[in-house]
Amino acid sequence: MKRIAAVTSTRADYGLLYWVLKAIDDDPEMELTLIATGSHLSEAHGMTVNEIERDGFRVAHRVQIEPGDSRLDTAKSLSRAVWGIAEVLDTVKPEAVLLLGDRFEILGAAAAAMLLGLPIAHLFGGDVTEGAFDDAIRHSITKMSHLHFVSNEESARRVRQLGEDPARVFVTGSTGLDTIRRAKVLSREELGKSIGFDFRDKNLLVTFHPSTLANERVEELLAALDELPELGILFTKGNIDPGSMAIGEAIDAFVASHSNAKAYVSLGHERYVSAMANVDAVVGNSSSGLYEAPSFRKPTVDIGDRQKGRLRASSVIHVPAERKAIADAIRKALTLDCSDAVNPYGDGHAAERVHRVLRQTGAEGLLEKRFVDLQ
Repeated sequence: MKRIAAVTSTRADYGLLYWVLKAIDDDPEMELTLIATGSHLSEAHGMTVNEIERDGFRVAHRVQIEPGDSRLDTAKSLSRAVWGIAEVLDTVKPEAVLLLGDRFEILGAAAAAMLLGLPIAHLFGGDVTEGAFDDAIRHSITKMSHLHFVSNEESARRVRQLGEDPARVFVTGSTGLDTIRRAKVLSREELGKSIGFDFRDKNLLVTFHPSTLANERVEELLAALDELPELGILFTKGNIDPGSMAIGEAIDAFVASHSNAKAYVSLGHERYVSAMANVDAVVGNSSSGLYEAPSFRKPTVDIGDRQKGRLRASSVIHVPAERKAIADAIRKALTLDCSDAVNPYGDGHAAERVHRVLRQTGAEGLLEKRFVDLQ
């Protein structure tokens, strides 16, 4: 497979794709066409397409989908993603389309590729997140895809259960661990100076996204944090799912009245990893608390049902989205010994495995799929 078109829509999927994209881009026998959409092109979310280009990648195409904050806005944005990405792919005519995860924008890219008759290589199918509509999106993309790179054996089993050919399912591990293994991690002093944050004796990295299938309110988290004024609180803001603007506004109001807290639209993947390495606990409902934090032997307080169903290391504490439970869990996390935590998502060499399969797999015959029944 020589010509690969890759689609990225958020800072999160870009961080997970980074080392795969670099391996393709550095391969003289492969050609990468990078397409940016979603929050990458949103001023309110940090215009993170600029971070991609600062990393040395050429963003060949930008597909603006005008994301909003309601479910209707999301449906309209999805339709724009299908239209815009289809036009790009029809022009580029890649041999395969590389997609990661479960975002609605990525669902649009998958639909466009499928209708154009282009093979899809999908990362991280088979995971389960019961508290968000991500589950339905992820499984839908799996059924449209032709190569499956999964983060663990349980996810591989689910992909096979969906009727996918076992020969096309590859357990690579999470590419997020590649970033941890290879990134330059800043010291606490370097990071604090870089982002203008005054670290305290104990500090939290907090990310809270909308839970699209549950009524989980950020106010419960903020009330819990209000009980812990001695902690430094480093917020990273959420994605563009319905409800994200209200969450961002609530966080801004909290930060305005709390000198121990500061919020960032985007830290970039290297500074985000450095933040995770330098805080004392990760708090919220982001998948990074389950995927990456265990590699740093950091405790995670996972709130609500957004990540329900994912594999969890012993360092992860799950609590309902209730202020007392959250505050108690944070206090517990700060005393937790995570030195024996084992990350269930691989060894930090996932990108090499993905690149190798893409390089060695020919496009011929990939579009031919049959439903494989479980025996």
